[in-house]
Amino acid sequence: MKKLILFSLILISSIAAFSQKRLPQLRSAEQRLNDEYCTGMFSTIDGTYFDMLNDNATVSATGYLNILDWLQGRVAGLQIYTTRNNNRVPFIRNSRAGIYVDEVWYDPAFLNSLPVSDIAMIKIIKGPFAGGFNSPGGVIAIYTIRGEDEGEE
Repeated sequence: MKKLILFSLILISSIAAFSQKRLPQLRSAEQRLNDEYCTGMFSTIDGTYFDMLNDNATVSATGYLNILDWLQGRVAGLQIYTTRNNNRVPFIRNSRAGIYVDEVWYDPAFLNSLPVSDIAMIKIIKGPFAGGFNSPGGVIAIYTIRGEDEGEE
């Protein structure tokens, strides 16, 4: 009887050990985009992502002249104010947000000349951002289409 119990315990433990074999981790779409485009201080996984190349929900963005107009209402806490000279200034949670295109700081007026069809990904990081100046409310990081991305369209 003791041998039978010992044999069954060994059998159960070996089955449990084989069933817990590590399966390869599947990467989420956010992790894939983050690894592909973001570097340095922008590589934090926290944020709101918009895949402008592959996501069917973003097809409507091509009808907008400024990407900030499209983002308004799609990101919680993001407000876009228009100045007297028709420039849009983003605020996240009532603090000014910085605009980075390919991880280089730009004035929000630059987005008036950036075609929406040239944008590959948008990442919104909420909260103070230590990676640059003029961004106490967070960051809107815009990544443009690279040469190898153009064939995916």
